[in-house]
Amino acid sequence: MAEAQDGHYDSTSQSTDSLRVEPIYESFLCPLTKQVMRDPVTIDSGVTFEREAILKWFNDCLHGGKRLVCPMTKKELSTTDLNPSIALRNTIDEWMNRNEAAKLDVARKSLTSDCTESDILQALQYVDEICQRSLSSRQAVRRDGLISMIADLLKNSSTKVRQKALETLRSVAKDDNDNKVEIAAGDNIRTMVKFLNHGQTQEKEKAVSLLYELSENKALSERIGSVPGAILILVGLSSSKVENLLIVDRAEKTLENLESCEKNVRQMAENGRLQPLLRLLLEGEPDMQLSMAAYLGELVLSNDIKVLVAQTAGATLVNIMKKGNREAREAALKALNQISSYDASAKILIEAGILPPLITDLFTVGSNQLPMRLKEVSANILANVVASGARFESIPLDHNRQTLVSEDIVHNLLHLISNTGPAIECKLLQVLVGLTDSSTSVQSIVDAIKSSGAIVSLIQFVEAPQREVRMNSIKLLNNISPYMGQELADAFRGNFSQLSSLVRVIADNNGISEEQAAAAGLVADLPMRDSVLTRRLLQDGAFSTIISKVVRIRQGEIRGGRFVNPFLEGLVRIVSRITYVLDDDPDIIAVAREFNLTALFTELLQMNGLDTVQIVSATALEKLSHQSKHLTNILPAPNPGVCFSIFPCLSQKAVATGVCRVHCGICSARESFCLLEGKAVEKLVACLDNNNERVVEAALAALSTLLDDGVDIDQGVMVLCDADGINPILEVLCENRNEALRQRAVWAVERILRMDEIAYEISGNQNVGTALVEAFRHGDYRTRQVAERALKHVDKLPNFSGIFSKMGAQ
Repeated sequence: MAEAQDGHYDSTSQSTDSLRVEPIYESFLCPLTKQVMRDPVTIDSGVTFEREAILKWFNDCLHGGKRLVCPMTKKELSTTDLNPSIALRNTIDEWMNRNEAAKLDVARKSLTSDCTESDILQALQYVDEICQRSLSSRQAVRRDGLISMIADLLKNSSTKVRQKALETLRSVAKDDNDNKVEIAAGDNIRTMVKFLNHGQTQEKEKAVSLLYELSENKALSERIGSVPGAILILVGLSSSKVENLLIVDRAEKTLENLESCEKNVRQMAENGRLQPLLRLLLEGEPDMQLSMAAYLGELVLSNDIKVLVAQTAGATLVNIMKKGNREAREAALKALNQISSYDASAKILIEAGILPPLITDLFTVGSNQLPMRLKEVSANILANVVASGARFESIPLDHNRQTLVSEDIVHNLLHLISNTGPAIECKLLQVLVGLTDSSTSVQSIVDAIKSSGAIVSLIQFVEAPQREVRMNSIKLLNNISPYMGQELADAFRGNFSQLSSLVRVIADNNGISEEQAAAAGLVADLPMRDSVLTRRLLQDGAFSTIISKVVRIRQGEIRGGRFVNPFLEGLVRIVSRITYVLDDDPDIIAVAREFNLTALFTELLQMNGLDTVQIVSATALEKLSHQSKHLTNILPAPNPGVCFSIFPCLSQKAVATGVCRVHCGICSARESFCLLEGKAVEKLVACLDNNNERVVEAALAALSTLLDDGVDIDQGVMVLCDADGINPILEVLCENRNEALRQRAVWAVERILRMDEIAYEISGNQNVGTALVEAFRHGDYRTRQVAERALKHVDKLPNFSGIFSKMGAQ
């Protein structure tokens, strides 16, 4: 027989029977429970029972309506008084102590000798049971030196032994700090943590329960936290979706105990458990708040955690930033710097009022100003906040309702950029980049830059040795270039080296970067007809480099990420500059021939999905094609043919072999930029089906050069017919998508309808007739005139010219 876990003797249990040394006496057993009594009492019948057991008997009789009798003698009782049997209790205690000591000695021998697994498990079971009886029993286990022996079993090869050792140590540790300290000796805690990470479920459960027990001791909490990986593993278990609920609960409660140590709180924060740190930041003593804020600034936080921190402590940190001393403000700034680097958390900080104190910190000079290293942090926070994309034109900074995009504020930012070091320059340039990224605030920034005259100083940064400064300045200039193209051109003409610096950035061969895309966009936005800048780009070898890059991107030799498309668009726009100054400088014609621009832009027409590239290419082909009639080598025109076929298959006029049908001379794509010889017509016709109206307009403008004055219009019409281009042009007219397209389509259709056969064929097309009538009624003066002529071609309007001539003759 043996003692059970609740401290009573169980006559049916055999778990530690072999460890019992001194025999038991019948008088020690309660007649009701058959267990050793701990609090024996005698009732009126003279029989002794365990107090708890006889009270339950009395209660059952009372509530069951039974007579109150002695459960053993059945004698009716006159009273329920209980008389403690002190002598018997003392005798039992002495017996138990003697038996306990003897059994502990036997257990020690089972744990030290070369015993079997079952002997060790039986010894551990007894120690576990005895430790659950009383604090004195647990103290006896320590005095007998059993704790270290049991701890050594944590490294036993038997899983059962390890699990039972963990379970027993927890019983040993309960409510006894001395025992806990001894259990935690050596590398025992490390071994327990190892079970958390690599053990089986039962080992994890028992190990985390033991650690929870040890963590009740504040001194041991720090030791547990100092074990490498302990807190990370506990954090993982506490948030696990796969571990059993007991493990999750014990891990959570262990972490709660570990929060008593500041070092542990920091480790938890490092591993994503920020609540303890935030609690100390919000509720701790001033020194603790300062410490937590400073540490928060050192952490690398996930985006979700940044949002949590901003929601929980953002307002507190902003308040410290406003009112704290220098040391507190520094800590708050560093924490806010971390939190503000994510758009969602930055917007929360804006709502918490971060902008006014930031601007104050940056603009304050004199004795109250922050040191430059902290102004740099403020500038970085401001850059982070601006990058969030909030509507800063509606967020007031002061009682005067000034905003971040107000002229005075922008002037101050520009002044700081020109009078601080590279670190702050870079961040404030980044602020302006963010503000000019927004379509709602860019105009305000442009106006402020214009009124301050700061464009020359901003351009200087494109030559900055610091890459980040240079990149942000280029991005800013790129953002404002659509609004300040002429001002930028004037500034670059004042210092060509800055334009050359941009070319070098574009020419870099280390992939395709954001800086390169911005530089290409900036140069592309400079006035296209500025021949001075175009010649400078030629002198710098820019066009050769850029065309090479365009070709390599087109052929897939240069691959890039998200910046490849804007980079390519910028490059194509830069190359197209050449076509804008063909009339101004004959030498430019030679350049266009050298680079075979007709072939290049014809190829680029096929960049489906890149509308800007197609628009620029079609426009460039239009300008090149306008030169063809001047550049072709004119030969005497052959006799025209006399037979025509009915639309859409028209016969061609007889032409000399090798002579361009449209330009009536010797043409080529390279030398005279001829669209027909360059095989561009079909590709331009394909662009007429684009959903982007600007692509359609550019393609139609280029095709219209085949119908222009100075070329053989009839042959131009037949070229369009051969390319299946007539119907797409008519469809453009009928769709009537915008006024610019209508004007171009009406002009082209009128030229096409000058051929009687086509006019006859189209006269029955009601859609075309209706579109021409609409243009005649609602177009501008010039469009109405052209539409009138077109309507006459299809007999929708009478031709009065013959009548008027006869009337004049009379």
